[in-house]
Amino acid sequence: MHSTGEILGLIAGAGRLPLDIARAASARGYGVAAIAFRDATEPAIVEAARSVTWLEPGEVLAALTFLESSGARRAVMAGKVPKSILYADAAAGLDAMATSELAALPDRRDDVILARVADVLASRGIELLPQLELVPELVAGTGPLGATAPSAAQRDDFAFGWPVAKTLADLDVGQTVLVKDRAVLAVEAIEGTDAAIRRGGAIASGAVVVKVAKPRQDPRFDVPAIGPETVRVMCEARAAALAFEAGHTVVIDREAAVALADAHGIALVGIAPDAHEFRDARVVA
Repeated sequence: MHSTGEILGLIAGAGRLPLDIARAASARGYGVAAIAFRDATEPAIVEAARSVTWLEPGEVLAALTFLESSGARRAVMAGKVPKSILYADAAAGLDAMATSELAALPDRRDDVILARVADVLASRGIELLPQLELVPELVAGTGPLGATAPSAAQRDDFAFGWPVAKTLADLDVGQTVLVKDRAVLAVEAIEGTDAAIRRGGAIASGAVVVKVAKPRQDPRFDVPAIGPETVRVMCEARAAALAFEAGHTVVIDREAAVALADAHGIALVGIAPDAHEFRDARVVA
């Protein structure tokens, strides 16, 4: 992706990734027009982007109008937007367009919702780009990220949890599981990775976290990510190690994440998706 002086739309959810993308795009000469979400997007997006509009996640028509008026013909989605807005009282914040689009969906799985977002953007002449096209350096490779290596028992738990996580990801339920002594303590669903880690930690200390990409991962959205906040939650939950899928996982603020993990003796390990011990692992009842 080469700078042409064009406007790049950015749908900026929570976390640091939208900031990294906005800064990388600006450094290449793009004018970034960011849609930010109240009480979610980092305030620093104001400095990282050329123009910003602050909206509620359910204000779809206003978001489209902003992108069109900015002149954006390509856009990137990055950061977390809580799916809980679709339920209970939060659903009252959805505009008429959002309500209509949701009602037309066959279900509310992440892939279904996000694919529809891409289709709606395309209908307005806006192409949704892969999340990491501007920041490929954030993708982690194989092996430990820091000085802490996993124990043999932890690697056994990685191997046990890997096919479980892959199955959940294939079903579009979640991408993370917590395992200890080859037993699944918690699986991620709509609540997200951090909440799943806390639930598993409430059952037992010393668990491992396994986070994978979906077998048919769409690079435009929902790329697995870890960072300092992931490690902080692991510390709270007394989790001992994390295996992530190498080549498919973003590490946000890698230096801070690794420093915190090493300080608490937590292993962060990238595993190749075709690694023999994980590819051939089977769940044992």
